[in-house]
Order: sequence, then structure tokens, then C-alpha cells
Amino acid sequence: MRRLGYILTAIVLAVAAALAGAESARPQQGQLTIYAAASLTEAFRALDPSRQYNFAGSNALETQIRQGAPADIFASATPASTQNLFRAGLVEKPVTFTANRLALIVPKSNPAGIRSVYDLRTKPVKLVIASQGVPVGGYTRTVLRKMGLLSVLGKVVSEESDVKAVTGKVALGQADAGFVYVTDARPVSDQVTVVRIPAWAQPQVRYEIAVVARSTNKTAARQWIRTLLATRGQTALRNAGFLPPPKTAP
Repeated sequence: MRRLGYILTAIVLAVAAALAGAESARPQQGQLTIYAAASLTEAFRALDPSRQYNFAGSNALETQIRQGAPADIFASATPASTQNLFRAGLVEKPVTFTANRLALIVPKSNPAGIRSVYDLRTKPVKLVIASQGVPVGGYTRTVLRKMGLLSVLGKVVSEESDVKAVTGKVALGQADAGFVYVTDARPVSDQVTVVRIPAWAQPQVRYEIAVVARSTNKTAARQWIRTLLATRGQTALRNAGFLPPPKTAP
């Protein structure tokens, strides 16, 4: 009888351990993985530091989601990426949640003596920009086209995979100038100087966000987006230098 008691006890303990393991392996409600444009790094971490983030160029994140990456939410610096995924049935209907502006930044030492965007044409400059497929890279080329400065692309010494890489190279003095979002200049304001781009030359920089269709945590993902669109989320974005979303998004 004593042996039978040991066996029963062992069975009970084994079942309890199995149940505990299954419970710990089950995804907890509210655990979200958010894929977001690199320019959103500071704002999103300030809003909700507890989430798991993957910050990169929006084009790279779009590709990763197409390949089955385990994202619950996708926040893009261009509507093109979210709309592409929406048409493919890979995300729910995107919504616009903020906007941004471009700026030219130079190192504090300003070795090339740049005071205006037009100085890029007349001065010997080592210019760094983002690649064409990256949203900020496309916006950069829009600015240069509007200002009649496409010829300065011949002075580009490096094309980067996201806006943080552009910002870092200028902040470290590895380039004389670079085009970034205004919001990316803020965290390195002690290392760079902002050269303003005229309002008439600014592209429309609009950010969209969507729940990823294959997410297993859609309820929490939708709630997170509602928080972002509400006062707390918009305040975090505004504190990081972002603009309110356009009242009428195209």
C-alpha cells in the first residue's frame, strides 16, 4: 500500500508540473510585439516601455511581416507600407496616428560651414542620407527635387538602412550633413545643429498603424492602438516632437 501511495503521489506531481508548464508557455494576454519605424523609438518607449519592440526602416519591417515575422502591430513612417500589407490581407485596416517633418542636420562643429540647405550645392560636403526604399530616403529626395537640388545626390558618401543610422553618422562627425526627421534630431541635440527646411519644400510625412492579421493577440493590439490615438498616446508623440495626424488623410 505504501508503494501504491508513492506511485499516486508521483503521478499527481507529474500532472501538476505538466499543467504548470503548459500555463507558463501560453502567451499572456497583453504581451505584444510591436514592429515600428525607427523614428518612433523614443516616443513608443516613453509611452509603453513594457512592450517588445522591433525598430527598423518601415520597408524592412514590411518585408519581415510578409515573411511571417511574429508581429502583433505594425507602425510605419509611410502609408505605402501599411497599405501594401492591407491590400495583401496581412494587416487590418490601417489608421493615421501622427505626422512629422524633415530637417537637415550638421555636426555641432559644422566643418563644412553649412547654414542653409542650398549650401549643399556650393560647398564640398560629405552628405549621408537613407536609401531610396526607406521612407526618410524617399522624403529626402522629394525635398531635394522641390528645392532644385537633386544634383547634390552626387555628394552622398553613404546611404543608410534607417533614419537612426543617418543621425548617428552625423552626430559622430562621420558626415558633414544628413537628412533626418525633426524628431530624430532631438535626442542628439547636444551633438548636432538643425538646419531648417522651408515649409513649402516639406513632403507630407504621415504615419500609419495597423494590427497584423496573423496576430494571436488582436484584442490587446487594438486596445494599444486606441491608447496611442487617445490623449496619453498623442501626448507622448507630441513630447517627442511629432505633429498631430492630419484631419483629413488622403
